[in-house]
Amino acid sequence: MNKTLLAAAISGAFAVSAHAQSSVTLYGLIDTGLVYTNNQQGHSNWQEVSSSTQNTVFGLKGSEDLGGGLHAVFKLEQGFLLNNGAQAFSGDGFGSQAWVGLQSDPYGTVTLGRQFDVMNDLVGPLTAEFNTWGGSMAAHPFENDNLAANSVVINNTVKYTSPTFHGVTVETMYSFSNKTNFGDNRSYGFGVSYAEGPVNLAAGYLQLNNAGNGSGAITSGDASANFIAQRQRIWSLGGNYTFGPATVGLVWSHTQMDNTSGVFSFGTGTYLGADDASAGTLAGSLRLDNYEVNAKYALTPALSVSGAYTYTHGAYNGAAPGWNTAMLQSDYALSKRTDFYLEGVYQNVHGAPPDSVLSHAMINTLSPSSTNTQVAVTVGLRHTF
Repeated sequence: MNKTLLAAAISGAFAVSAHAQSSVTLYGLIDTGLVYTNNQQGHSNWQEVSSSTQNTVFGLKGSEDLGGGLHAVFKLEQGFLLNNGAQAFSGDGFGSQAWVGLQSDPYGTVTLGRQFDVMNDLVGPLTAEFNTWGGSMAAHPFENDNLAANSVVINNTVKYTSPTFHGVTVETMYSFSNKTNFGDNRSYGFGVSYAEGPVNLAAGYLQLNNAGNGSGAITSGDASANFIAQRQRIWSLGGNYTFGPATVGLVWSHTQMDNTSGVFSFGTGTYLGADDASAGTLAGSLRLDNYEVNAKYALTPALSVSGAYTYTHGAYNGAAPGWNTAMLQSDYALSKRTDFYLEGVYQNVHGAPPDSVLSHAMINTLSPSSTNTQVAVTVGLRHTF
């Protein structure tokens, strides 16, 4: 009898242990290098920089098995600048991500907190600007469509991600303003992706109301906002195809902004608006269509080359500005976690009103040029852990 009770107690202990399995992982990515720019505010410049292609971050992520296919999940991630140790999102303890949620194997995942938007999650991976083989410097002008890797992070967000069914994944999100004026600085969106074999497709919609105006879903104080506008609406559609060592992709996005008053120099936190006489003013409605073609080819398991070209067509106060942005990169992997890269980016803008910030070329993560052209070359080192 005693043996039976002992066996039952041991079996129960093992059942509880299996039921409550959990894991916590420390992870990170470090991206740093030297950048030469031919023109930043009228002068050429050499810089040591951080996060030219990918955000430099460290974080904790974890999961606890609650039984029955249900898991508690969380992620806390801090972005920082390696060259001086500063926070990437000023004043935020975990500015890159901070969320907790429940994941159900048959029903999907619900997460709450500071998170990336659905556009970034699903359509971003199809672009060069999201990936290590292009990255932040290759982003579309002013990062106007939120497709670069993890550049815009949204507060007070509830997000649902479906399980993948026959290659299809669906996401939807709502980000609260947390104000009595419910609609002031809130965000919402949805997206869908399909991945089966060599084919990847995705589409999404995102709306931001009064982003950057004080507290709420997207704030300007911590450099989360790219634009100050009454309303910003983004549509995007993209796909890529992999054959052997090559991947080619096409992406289109449309950004429509109403009552725009300013834009931030993505990656520098510099405000470019009516109070910035050197850059000019920005006021009124702004429409931007981005057309990107990209390709990556693995010459060997360690050596790859990639490139992307984006034409951006704009409409602003009766003018039709246009941007040509081109990127080339070669990458050599020293190991699975460490690689060197050499990347060049060229941008030219034409047709913008001369008294507007839009008339200045500005490669993302860098200060704007004093002219309509800017060229930057960077050599960098990346390490993941």
